[in-house]
Amino acid sequence: MAHSNPLLESFNTPFGVPPFAEIKLEHYKPGIEKLIEKSRSEIEVIANQTEAPSFENTIVSLERGGRDLDQAAEVFFNLNSAETSDEMQALANELSPMLTEFSNEIMQNTALFERVKSIYDNQANFTLDKEDQMLLRKTYLGFVRSGANLNEEDKKKYRELSNALAMASLKFGENVLAETNSYELLLQNPDDLKGLPDGAIDAAALAAEEKGHKGMWLFTLQAPSFLPFMEYAENRELREKMYKAYMSKAYKGDDLDNQEKVKEIVRLRFEMAKVLGYNTYADYVLEERMAEKPEKVKDFLNDLLKKAWPKAKEEVEELKAYIKKLGDNIALERWDWAFYSQKLKNEKYQLDDEMLRPYFQMEKAVDGIFEVAKKLYGLTFKKNNNIPVYHKDVQAYEVLDESGKHISVFYADFFPRAGKRGGAWMTSYRGQWKTDTDHRPVVSIVCNFTPPTASKPSLLTYNEVETLFHEFGHALHGMLADGKYNSLSGTSVYWDFVELPSQILENWLMEKECLDLFASHYQTGESIPEDLIEKIKASSNYHEAYQTLRQLSFGLMDMAWHSLTEENIEISDVASFEQDAMKQTELFKPIPGTCMSTQFSHIFQGGYAAGYYSYKWAEVLDADAFSVFKSKGLFDHTTAKSFRDNILSKGGSEHPMELYKRFRGQEPTVDALLERSGLK
Repeated sequence: MAHSNPLLESFNTPFGVPPFAEIKLEHYKPGIEKLIEKSRSEIEVIANQTEAPSFENTIVSLERGGRDLDQAAEVFFNLNSAETSDEMQALANELSPMLTEFSNEIMQNTALFERVKSIYDNQANFTLDKEDQMLLRKTYLGFVRSGANLNEEDKKKYRELSNALAMASLKFGENVLAETNSYELLLQNPDDLKGLPDGAIDAAALAAEEKGHKGMWLFTLQAPSFLPFMEYAENRELREKMYKAYMSKAYKGDDLDNQEKVKEIVRLRFEMAKVLGYNTYADYVLEERMAEKPEKVKDFLNDLLKKAWPKAKEEVEELKAYIKKLGDNIALERWDWAFYSQKLKNEKYQLDDEMLRPYFQMEKAVDGIFEVAKKLYGLTFKKNNNIPVYHKDVQAYEVLDESGKHISVFYADFFPRAGKRGGAWMTSYRGQWKTDTDHRPVVSIVCNFTPPTASKPSLLTYNEVETLFHEFGHALHGMLADGKYNSLSGTSVYWDFVELPSQILENWLMEKECLDLFASHYQTGESIPEDLIEKIKASSNYHEAYQTLRQLSFGLMDMAWHSLTEENIEISDVASFEQDAMKQTELFKPIPGTCMSTQFSHIFQGGYAAGYYSYKWAEVLDADAFSVFKSKGLFDHTTAKSFRDNILSKGGSEHPMELYKRFRGQEPTVDALLERSGLK
């Protein structure tokens, strides 16, 4: 008897979440192949029906179709990021082109596009609300931007380019993950640990023991290991070694090198934009963004650069003077920055990461963020062990609103492991939409926080708590979605708007009223002292200009890669191209053998191509929006309700600027950001 495939059946689980334990590697390929066939016949029915094209029988049918396929693909690709293996990565290389090919087949189906176009051209004849209009616009543009208007030869070319692009991005990410996982700094001499906090030493001893090196200490390029090392290790040679290892990921001329991949991805993107009639890939991307045009993005970044540069220069000079004052006879290099910056911060504000850690036990910080969500939006998070998870470290929660109604399932996955890519992200296993019933979302956040050790629970740095708040802000955007259509709900918004819900939540972390909810000493239970909160506030702009320049350098480099035209698309050297793009932001001279582009997963693997500027763009929005909470009250019910109703629940159902103005009463200005960053 043939075994059944869980991907082809309804998920018989609490809230219909994926039955992770039942889904085996061998289920994905046959399951996805079958679901592609099923979706293909659904598309044929829509495209070839005899009824005249209407919004319902074409646009809505298209929106509702292929749901099972989407679900299976979501499970697979989410796990390929959070819990992968060599076998899974090999499978991704088979499935990715298959799905891209099928998506292209739909988007270039002539009969289908003719129906969509006829509705789009005659929309005045249909009764459509704003959400319907947005779905129609997005559907029509989706076809056009995927080559539906092209002749047969160009359609074929577009298909080939997008297939090649999917494969190249996948390989880029695999190389970065392999490089991150393979580097080990194994120390035997206790003197080499000088300056490092106990927590970092314990974690390194544990890591070494797990690899069979008992009595030694192992440091890696995973953030919880790398960052404390760069901030506290007194051994300068080792800091240099770690820094260079980190900054040379996928840039060593070996089989994990990404230089040719970068060139290939950039060229493929350019070719794709050209086929579709755009000047550059950035022009193509920004058509569907708040920023609209590459010139506007570059002006925005350069304007901030002008404002931040003098202050950043001052910050570097101050650190050089401080090093001199300490009597350390060195020229300040990049691998010294975090170390001396932390030391000076401690001296200026009597504050460093290690003083705050005991007050940020991870479980309490999670309870704290839940409490914030309750005070703002009336949500309750109930841990539910009956909800299947994909790894023993993952916690599953049921989310309820103030009336006890089910809102969402929420997964939290916090610690690093070999099968998980670096960084932190929010994702979903199911979106939200409405038919006769309201289909509620399944949302997840994945992070790489400091794990517990034998002697201590997981104690987070302030930055890690900030990351938790950030990703949870994205999660709220997903969980509170309240739209008719999945493709417009939750985080399905313009890319330069998507960081507003995440970044605004970070602001609460600076406020006593919020910290008092959860920041208490993990041993004594005493609340975080008032003077520490004052120090957090006072030091909040510490080296802000330097950090701003770093963000701007990535934004400018991203725009440079994606603004290439026919004349200059042939790049001979990745590192010198990158240095050229970033030079006006550089406070240090470039270090031979290092390169950011070859490991910059955000733009070469994730969705931030020609979009990295959106972090800064959204900072303008979040500072401006938070100023309302500041003046009305941190947990003011009316303000929170307005933010939920106009922004969080609306997703991409209307143009983001319209939503923003409805909440704020006006367009945002850069003033609140400059003030908050101390750059005014």
